[in-house]
Amino acid sequence: MPDSLPRPPVLLLPGLLCDARLWRDQVAGLADIAEVTVPDLTRDDSVGALAARVLAQAPERFALGALSMGGYVAFEILRQAPRRVTRLALLATSARADPPQRAAVRRASLAMAERGRFAGVTRKLLPQLVHASRVDTPVGEEVMAMAERVGRDAFLRQQRAILERPDSLPLLPALAMPTVVGVGDDDRMTAPEESRILQEGIVGARLHVFTECGHLPPMEKPQETTELLRAWLTA
Repeated sequence: MPDSLPRPPVLLLPGLLCDARLWRDQVAGLADIAEVTVPDLTRDDSVGALAARVLAQAPERFALGALSMGGYVAFEILRQAPRRVTRLALLATSARADPPQRAAVRRASLAMAERGRFAGVTRKLLPQLVHASRVDTPVGEEVMAMAERVGRDAFLRQQRAILERPDSLPLLPALAMPTVVGVGDDDRMTAPEESRILQEGIVGARLHVFTECGHLPPMEKPQETTELLRAWLTA
């Protein structure tokens, strides 16, 4: 892209217990074609407040990418200010509210953390987040370190926001911006079926499945994720 042309702004929203490290490789890999920022999603305990904070600091118009919990915030941004979003990328996320069993697991984990029993992402939990081939690798170590940086207090706020989020399925037919949906074929946190629901519900959305990948494609498959987002931004 010639230096004389402005690079379009892109916001990439992280997931639960994730910080800007989640999108590090994409921020670097897209720098020549986009002005990429990663908002902080640790300071509020509702998706409404999280979305409002992002919007208050965002450019007037922007492309929006999100992973997991970041997707829940993205849907709220689309409720609050749909005309400000030019493009949409949804990775490893769902439009549906938690089913009762998943909500019960979340409440149990919230109660434990409130009592002071917060372990972040342990090695035992890693297989739920990344593909088995990456558990004992630097990627696994970085996922655990990222969760430790985010910490207990932010985890409590984030889980409360997730539990109280609205069902976003009714929003999908109204979305008209260019959209890509992505998911790992071995995602154990958000089933690939949730991404198929997104792809079918958003007119013109394209689905990309990352092979041998868990819940965190930006870290597990960094180059493939960057290429997917590059194609999304330049289409």
